[in-house]
Amino acid sequence: MEYSYLNDTLVILTAAVSVVFLVLRIGLPPLIAYLAVGVLVGPYSLSLVSDVEHIKTFAEFGVVFLLFTIGLEFSASILVHMKASVLGLGSAQVLLTSALTTSIAFFMGISLEGSLIIGGVAAMSSTALVSKQLADQVELHTRHGRNSVGILLFQDLMVVPFLILVAMLSGDSSEVSPATVLTAFIQGAVAVMLIIAFGHWVLRPLFQAVAHFRSAELFTLTVLLTVLCSAWVTHQIGLTFALGAFLAGMMLSETEFRHQVASEIRPFRDVLLGLFFVTVGMMLDVSVLPEIWPSVLLLLIALMLIKLLLITSFCRLAGWNSAVSLRTGLILAHGGEFGFAILILAMDGEILHQNEGQIMLAAMLFSMALAPLIIRHNAKITLLLIPEAVKRSQQEIRENIIGHSQELNHHVIVCGFGRVGRHSVSFLRQQHIPCMAIDLDSNQVQKGMDEKEPVSYGDAGSLELLNACGLSRASALLISMVDFNTAMKIISRVRSVDAEIPIIVRTRKELHLYQFYQAGATEVVADIFGSDQMISADTLKRFALKS
Repeated sequence: MEYSYLNDTLVILTAAVSVVFLVLRIGLPPLIAYLAVGVLVGPYSLSLVSDVEHIKTFAEFGVVFLLFTIGLEFSASILVHMKASVLGLGSAQVLLTSALTTSIAFFMGISLEGSLIIGGVAAMSSTALVSKQLADQVELHTRHGRNSVGILLFQDLMVVPFLILVAMLSGDSSEVSPATVLTAFIQGAVAVMLIIAFGHWVLRPLFQAVAHFRSAELFTLTVLLTVLCSAWVTHQIGLTFALGAFLAGMMLSETEFRHQVASEIRPFRDVLLGLFFVTVGMMLDVSVLPEIWPSVLLLLIALMLIKLLLITSFCRLAGWNSAVSLRTGLILAHGGEFGFAILILAMDGEILHQNEGQIMLAAMLFSMALAPLIIRHNAKITLLLIPEAVKRSQQEIRENIIGHSQELNHHVIVCGFGRVGRHSVSFLRQQHIPCMAIDLDSNQVQKGMDEKEPVSYGDAGSLELLNACGLSRASALLISMVDFNTAMKIISRVRSVDAEIPIIVRTRKELHLYQFYQAGATEVVADIFGSDQMISADTLKRFALKS
């Protein structure tokens, strides 16, 4: 009996556990460990994995599940609202980055065909890396976070034309004609409409029927089936697996099951995404690094600087302030997984020489290794580079909050303006209790402001902004967001200056109840049916006691 797949899996898991443990001990992101594991066990180093292609195919599902969870965060209405960042910033970034890097590569002596491929590869950033890192940092819905995701979505849509270009340049042009390309795009549009129609009329009733049985196993199986079927449909008509998964997530985001679906899919996503980055590391031929490292270093610096400057400039032209623009540029100034896919196909089709391909591959890989650190510290880097612009941006936010709160007294501060936060504000206003909300989701804030709701943009984890909300005059603080780390940060900072103010916290997990109470929460409300009303009623009681 052949056990090669099992052997390969054990080798990768053993190496991953060991290296991730070491990397986390020194405070670095796990992504660096996954890339290092790939380089270590890959065919160009110790050759401990015998079937790289099988592992690579399996690892692609990590990106599929990631795009599905991104879709859960971005409903159709949000995407329509984001059209400026997707179509405006995204198209400008991809087209001009491609054009500029193509011109530079051609000037450096690379063939026109190879230069075009390098331009396409350089335009891509990592959706997998950025989305996960921003979600972990609770920055996915910030202004720079939404700009980044909008640009990434356009990059993902442009993968198909670039793959067609690779096929044409690699000698398969006999199979690619204008009619073929047009047919592919029509098929793609039809597939997208079918998935959207299926999601609208079938998914909600399906999940309602599944939820009726109260079976965790059946629910998880249904989620997996939905993701993979949607990915299969788009793949069958020539688009990426990831696009189908994103559309499925977007459809489910419109249902009441989005949070449960996200929690069920997360373990599959994180494990397979780690495996994907392991396969990226496997592609690097470490034996040629001593010969090509000057070219790799030069290309790495040029790639990251060009993308940083272009994206920052486009955001400024779109009307964003310098701080938001630079943070968006820092987040996207690296290579991406779809860029690797284009590059490997180009190397297989001999569009790029092996040496040229390895230089590009190494530069992109090192940029991805640096990216988690840059993304994690994007605020600190921005403050270091343009301190005055950051201070102006923070001052604008602070002044806006003060403008909304200066007339409030004995009011309730609501941290988070999602479903529960919005309902709580509405309930409090019906009871004639003064209140104001603060949230980092710029779309939710804008929607609330359009509806004349008392909400402002800002980070509820900032004690300075909570003071701007009138914390010293407030009767109660309601934390409606479900992110545990953010909630703990808010409680800790508020308790450092005010030991008496009632703090009501929402949670989805029983294990967090004790931790919230230990941190200083006055009341912790479980996020079950009716929790909107429970939170608001409890806030009303605390308000009445203090006032």
